[in-house]
Amino acid sequence: MAVDANSNVDTGTGAGTEVPGPAGMPLLGSLLDLRSDSLGTYLRAQHQHGDLVRITAGPPGMRAELYCVFSPAGAQQVLASDAARFRKDNRFYQEVRESFGNGLLTSQDEDYLRQRRLVQPLFTRRRVDGYAEAIAAETRSVIDAWGDALDGVVDVSDEMAHLALRAVARILFGTDVEATADVVTACFPVITEYVLRRGYSPANIPRHWPTPGNRRAAAALDELYGVCDRIIAERRRGGAGAGAGAPGEDLLTLLAAAKSSDDGEFDASELRDQVLIFLLAGHETTATSLCFALHLLSLHPEQQDRARAEVSRVLGDRTPEAADLERLPYLTQVLKEAMRLYPAAPVIGRKAVAATRIGEHTVPAGADVILAPWVTHRHPVYWPDPDRFDPERFTPEAEAGRPRYAWFPFGGGPRACIGQHFSMLESVIALAMILRAYEFEAVDTEIPVGAGITLRTTGPARCRIRRLDTP
Repeated sequence: MAVDANSNVDTGTGAGTEVPGPAGMPLLGSLLDLRSDSLGTYLRAQHQHGDLVRITAGPPGMRAELYCVFSPAGAQQVLASDAARFRKDNRFYQEVRESFGNGLLTSQDEDYLRQRRLVQPLFTRRRVDGYAEAIAAETRSVIDAWGDALDGVVDVSDEMAHLALRAVARILFGTDVEATADVVTACFPVITEYVLRRGYSPANIPRHWPTPGNRRAAAALDELYGVCDRIIAERRRGGAGAGAGAPGEDLLTLLAAAKSSDDGEFDASELRDQVLIFLLAGHETTATSLCFALHLLSLHPEQQDRARAEVSRVLGDRTPEAADLERLPYLTQVLKEAMRLYPAAPVIGRKAVAATRIGEHTVPAGADVILAPWVTHRHPVYWPDPDRFDPERFTPEAEAGRPRYAWFPFGGGPRACIGQHFSMLESVIALAMILRAYEFEAVDTEIPVGAGITLRTTGPARCRIRRLDTP
C-alpha cells in the first residue's frame, strides 16, 4: 500500500480493509445495536477493538460503513490538522441543512468562510460579556418560579431547557422572546425527530410526498419559519428589539446590520438560517450542560457544598457578572466535568474526501467518519476511573497534562463552535445563581440518554430542591 511520505493521504487502493470492528448480524450488521443504543455501541467498540473501528450497519445494497475515530490524536487529525479532508457531506448533515438551513453549523467552503467572517465580530468576548445581564434575568425568573414546585421536585432537564431557550431567544430577539420561545418549544421536537429519522435511515421517501410524517414536519417548519421571518422583516424595517446590551442591540439586529466590503451582508433567507442554527445550537447544548451539572451535584453533596461555598465567597448577594467567570474556578471545573461525562454533542460526523492514514490504519475516500466525544471523554488512558465524577480533573495542572483533544465538547479546529464563550458564560452565571438559591438532592439517580442532534435525556431528571436563606 503506497503512502505519500509527506502527508497522511493514502494513495493506494482497497484502503481500510484491515480496520477491526464488530461482526454484527449477518444481514443487518450492527444496525439494531446502533438504533437501540448508539452511544453504548460506540463505547463497546472502542473497548473491544481499539481507537479506529469499522462498524457496518444495514442490509446488503444499503449497507453503511462507519469508521469510528476514538483517540484524541485521531480527533485532532479529523477536526484540525487534516480538517480539509473531512467534510460535512453525510446524509445526517444534509437533513439538518434542509430543515434548519445553511447556517454556520451546516455550511461549507466559501459559504462557511463568508458567514464566519460576518458573524465573528458579534461573538467577541467583549460583545458576549454584554449578555450577562440578560442571562441573569432569565435565571432569576426560573429560580422564582421554583417556589411553586409541586412537592419541592423539579425536572432539571425540562427546567434547564426552558431557561436556556428563553435566554438565547431574549439575546437573539429581545422583546420578541415570548412568541419565539413558545413556537420553538412546540416545533423543535417535531422537526428534530424528523431529521433524526431521515438522517439515520438507509433510504427516505421525498420530503414533498404528503405522508403524515412529512406533513407534520412541514407544518412545524412553516410555523417556525413564519415567526422568524416576521421578526426579521421588522428588523429590516428598522424595528429595535430592546434586547441584551444596548437598546436595539439584540443579536438579530446586529446580524441584520453585519456587512463588509468583501462579504456583503446577509439577505433575509440567510438571516433566518443563522437564527435557526443559533436557536438550535445555542439552547440545547447549554441546557444539556446545566442539566447534568445539577444532576451530578445532586448525587455528590460534598462537591455541591464546595461549589456553593465558592459562589457565596465570590458573589455574596450580588448578581454575577461576566468577570466572575475567572473568579469561580471550581464551578467552572464542575461544568467541564459535566461536559466530559455528558457532552452536548456526543457524536460528530464527517465524510472523508481522500484516503487518510489515522494511526495504524487507513480511512478510505468516501467513508463516513464518526468522532465520539462520548467515548473519547471516557478513554481510560486519559481518564482514570472514567465514569467517576471528579471536577479535580480540570485543574490547570491536570488539563496541561492531557492531549488537547482528550476533551472537545465544542469541537475543534477551523470549525470549532463560535459560541463557546457564550455557552460557558451562560452556564457559569446560571449555575452560580441556582446553587446560591437552592440545595439539590437527586430523585432520579440514573438518567437514560440518547444521541439526537444533541445529547438528550430519554427519561426524567428529577431533583428535590430546598430553598436556602440566600438571595
